[in-house]
Amino acid sequence: MRLRRRKPVVREVQDDPQAARLAALKLLNRRDYGARELSERLVARGIEPATANAAVEQLVAEKLVDDARYAEHFVAYHANRGRGPIGIAYKLREAGLSPDRIAAAVDPDSADWRTRCAEVRRKRFGIKLPTTWIQRGRQARFLSQRGFSAEQIRAAVGQFPGED
Repeated sequence: MRLRRRKPVVREVQDDPQAARLAALKLLNRRDYGARELSERLVARGIEPATANAAVEQLVAEKLVDDARYAEHFVAYHANRGRGPIGIAYKLREAGLSPDRIAAAVDPDSADWRTRCAEVRRKRFGIKLPTTWIQRGRQARFLSQRGFSAEQIRAAVGQFPGED
């Protein structure tokens, strides 16, 4: 049996502002996007970059696209899924948000992150704190990969007797 190769899909580049707006609204209908991420999605769909940027700017002016609102929703969603502030801030930087917006949305020094870190540890490993260095290291690596800071991890994992 011989398999046929598919022809690569070649999309036409569109510079119709109405089509760009419609495509952006369809994307926004599914979930919230940041301005840069929405513009990149439109360009990936075959819309001229200048047209995509103009459509996104128009949506920003109409307050249909708001980076601050996007950051708040992003932080709330990922925090509820057990992610830490460092990992969330990194993802927001990748999404193209400014450092000011990220700092406003993610406060890594908040006491709330310590309790979230402890909850994530408890959910994964149970109520009992680690009793050996091996268990402690394993739990600390898990929390670190989730994006929590060293201070938050130390508070969640607990200290052994004799540690400062």
